[in-house]
Amino acid sequence: MSLTIPIVKYTPHKELPELEAFLTRPAFAPEAEETARRVLADVRASGDKAVQKYTKEFNGIQLAPARFAVSKDERIAASEQVDLMFKRCASDVFARIVRFGKAGMRKDWSMATPKGGVLGEKFTPLARVGAYVPGGAAPLASTALMSVSLAKIAGVPEIVACTPCDKKGRVDPFLLHALEVAGATEIYRIGGIQAIGAMAFGTATIRKVQKIVGPGGPYVTAAKKLVYGDVDLDMVAGPSEIAVLADETAVPAHVAADLISQLEHGTGHEKALLVTPYMGLASKVLAEMERQIASLSRREAIERAAGAGALFVVTDHLDTGMDVVNRFAPEHFEIMTKEPRRWLQKVKNAGAVFVGAWTPESAGDFVAGPSHVLPTGGTAAFFSGLTVDSFRKRTSVVAFTRADLIETLPLIEAMGRVEGLDGHARAAAVRFESPAG
Repeated sequence: MSLTIPIVKYTPHKELPELEAFLTRPAFAPEAEETARRVLADVRASGDKAVQKYTKEFNGIQLAPARFAVSKDERIAASEQVDLMFKRCASDVFARIVRFGKAGMRKDWSMATPKGGVLGEKFTPLARVGAYVPGGAAPLASTALMSVSLAKIAGVPEIVACTPCDKKGRVDPFLLHALEVAGATEIYRIGGIQAIGAMAFGTATIRKVQKIVGPGGPYVTAAKKLVYGDVDLDMVAGPSEIAVLADETAVPAHVAADLISQLEHGTGHEKALLVTPYMGLASKVLAEMERQIASLSRREAIERAAGAGALFVVTDHLDTGMDVVNRFAPEHFEIMTKEPRRWLQKVKNAGAVFVGAWTPESAGDFVAGPSHVLPTGGTAAFFSGLTVDSFRKRTSVVAFTRADLIETLPLIEAMGRVEGLDGHARAAAVRFESPAG
C-alpha cells in the first residue's frame, strides 16, 4: 500500500480548501461527546455499578468493584517482572522530570504596599488528583511518568491513576512500575469514559478527585470536557499532533521519521503537517516515509493515520510557513531549518517546540524533562502543557495597614457608589468610625 498524503501549494490570501479543512479540525468529536454524556450520567447516578457495566461493554471484561484497584502486592509483583534496564530508565527519566519541574515551580512571593502593608501570592498543593493514562495498543509508561511525577513534585498527598486493563484484568507491568516510580498512591484498572466519571463524581470504591489530568482518545477527551466544573482539568489533550517547518537543510529521512513517530499512535485521529518552501523536499519526505513505514511493526495503523490526517504544504516562503503553523497551533512543533532559533522567536501557538536537527519530538515524549501532556486540536492557541503548577492552587494574599486603607478609602467608596454596593464601601469606612478605629 502506498501512502496517500496530499501535497498542496499555498500562498497568502489564497483560498485552499484542503488546508482550511486540515487547520480547522475540531478539538472535540461531537459523536464522542454524545456517548460520553450518556455514560457519565449513568456513572453519576449508579457509581460502581455503572463503572462495572461500561468496563464490560467497552473493554470486554467483567470486573467486580473489589477488583477495580490494583493491590500493593500486584504492584510489587509487577516491578519484579520488569527488567533492570527499564528500571534504570524509569528512574533516570523521573530524575529529569523532577529537575525540570522543580526549576519551573512558582515560588510564594510578596511585595510592599505604598503604606507598609503586604501583597503577594502563595501556592498550595491540591489534596487529591486523578491522572488518566491511556492503555490500548501500548503501555504508555512515559505518560505515567510525565503526569503523576509532577503531582508528586507539587506535594499532592493523594494521587490516583486510572488506566485500562486487558481482557484478563491485567495492567502492563512496565506501566505499573512507572506509576510506582512516579508516585501514584492509588491505581485503578479502569479506563475510558467510566474512569473519568468515577474520578469526577466519586463512587463507593473510587473517591472523588479535585482535578483530572492526562491525555486520551476522543471519548476520554469529550468526557473530560463534560465533567469540568465538577473537577478542574488540565487541558484538551487528545490524539497526537506534529508539525514540522523545514527548509533545504533538513534531512528528509529525519523529517519522515519524526512525522511517523506521531502517526504511529494509530488511532486514526492523529495529525501530521509538513510545511516547507521546497517541493523537492516534500517529495523526498513522502518517499522516505513509505520506505521507513515498510519495516515498522505498526505499518497498517500508520498508513491509516497518514491517509486520514497527514498533509504536506509547500509555501512561497518560510514566513508563510510559520503563519500556517501558528494557525494550526500544533501539540508538537519541530523547527528543522538553517537558523532554527530565529524561527523560534516567531512561534505563537504550540504545545511544545523542538528546536534544530538534534531534537526529535520523541526526546520530548520520553526523556527531556517537560511533560509531554500537551494541548491538541488547535487548543495550543490558548492552553498550555502540564506543569508542576497545574497541581497547585494559587491564593492571593492582602495585608493592608491602617494607612493603606486610609489611602484607598476614596477609591473603595467610589467603586461602591458606581456599582450600587454601599455595603462594600461601608465595610471600609466603618473602621474609622468605630471605637477600634
